[in-house]
Amino acid sequence: MPHFTSPQSQESCEVSKPRSEMADAAVHTGHGQEAVDNDVDMIGTNGEEKKGVKLDDLFADINDEEWPTETQNESKPESPLSPIGNTNEISSSDPGLMRMFYQRLFPFRYLFQWLNHSPTPTNDFGHREFALTIHDNTDNEIYLRYQSYPTADLIRKDIIAKLPSRFEIGPVYTTNPRDRKTLRNQSSFKPLAKELCFDIDLTDYDGIRTCCDKANICIKCWQFITMAIKVVDTALRDDFGFKHIMWVYSGRRGAHAWVCDKKARVMDDQKRRAIAGYLEVIRGGSQSGKKVNLWRPLHPHLSRSLDILAPHFQSDVLETQDPWASSDRAEHLLSLLPDKALNESLRKKWDSSPGRASTSKWADIDALAKSGASKGLDARALLEAKQDIVLEYTYPRLDIEVSKKLNHLLKSPFVVHPGTGRVCVPIDTDKLEEFDPTNVPTVQELLREIDSWKSGDEPASNAGGKTPADWEKTSLKPYVEYFRSFVLALMRDERDPKIKREREEAEGLGF
Repeated sequence: MPHFTSPQSQESCEVSKPRSEMADAAVHTGHGQEAVDNDVDMIGTNGEEKKGVKLDDLFADINDEEWPTETQNESKPESPLSPIGNTNEISSSDPGLMRMFYQRLFPFRYLFQWLNHSPTPTNDFGHREFALTIHDNTDNEIYLRYQSYPTADLIRKDIIAKLPSRFEIGPVYTTNPRDRKTLRNQSSFKPLAKELCFDIDLTDYDGIRTCCDKANICIKCWQFITMAIKVVDTALRDDFGFKHIMWVYSGRRGAHAWVCDKKARVMDDQKRRAIAGYLEVIRGGSQSGKKVNLWRPLHPHLSRSLDILAPHFQSDVLETQDPWASSDRAEHLLSLLPDKALNESLRKKWDSSPGRASTSKWADIDALAKSGASKGLDARALLEAKQDIVLEYTYPRLDIEVSKKLNHLLKSPFVVHPGTGRVCVPIDTDKLEEFDPTNVPTVQELLREIDSWKSGDEPASNAGGKTPADWEKTSLKPYVEYFRSFVLALMRDERDPKIKREREEAEGLGF
């Protein structure tokens, strides 16, 4: 990985312990934790990888209908396999609804291959921590840490048995997380690897978005997430050489990035903090005042980011959000400009034109500067202030703590958000401008789509007698297909000897 210098001069500050460092939670299931662990330990893996078989063939040979044999042999579950009639009236976290979702739609096999980096079981998956959020009989929320599974079949069985409202993915440890308390030397239980992750949440934009606030979102303010993905994705690829980056909709008001390259997964906390600091520009949280303070000349990453963000600033910020329509917000804009005389002229003009649009107020800055409203105006200082303003209103606002720690847990793709019912689907960055979070399918809609699907609705590619998987009968199909192609590309890369050698050498050199 190349040496780099941070766009910011300031050190990133440390905060209190994240959720990933919480103590173990008690298990509240139909059987004890000991029984679950014994079951996992007794079953083992699916055997050795076939020799002389191409990865594509191994992958393609899998029946896309998840677990067809097992489903046929399962005893009848408490809920019917056919979706129930009026799902609109059912909570997104209803156990019956969640059981049908996990049994029929969740892509457990691709999740396994994504985290395992191979079609056959390895420690990359077997030593991976999962944390489940479940509810007991009195609807108390219980957080189960250090769950682990050697195979895709076993994680599927346990998820269906426990019916978590969501589950999170943690790091790969030195040993099976379930066995951590049996170790003679407890300090030998350490995290070894995890994807480098980033989290962007629209609540961090409440100071600048005008269409929505708090947990509410619309396609207008979603453009802030679109801008953020463009900037961060470009930096990760061009400045750090990462290739396998998956963006996932959080289910309500944000997006998560999973950087899955091996050289990213094995980074220690120091390197993760360095990359997080490199991408952090907005400082100050919800507090008022200047949030962007940059060295000049601008770092190449910031110059490139300005080029990416400038069109969005004009259309999505000035025109759509109209951020300085009110007098108090206009005052904040004036506080970011460097010349008092110019500010007084602008204030006077805007006071005489109530309701003046933000596009006009932004144009007024240059117009009055050129008119000589301030005799001692520093043109360079004004230009730099305007660049900082563009960045304050468009640059990604990252939850930086998510990226700093190897042992941080993050919500799994494809779980259901309990508040909205929407599935946490991957975002195709080649179609980023087309993504609309308000059109992401809900679990209720997906189950209705299965119920209304009729034989003959499948595409021509399924002709020949193959029964489509349940997810292929729904609007979840393009998201699962995108995930499958991402996983296949990652597994190919992991198997390429040349790339493996190059990355091992890069890991030895560090930054």
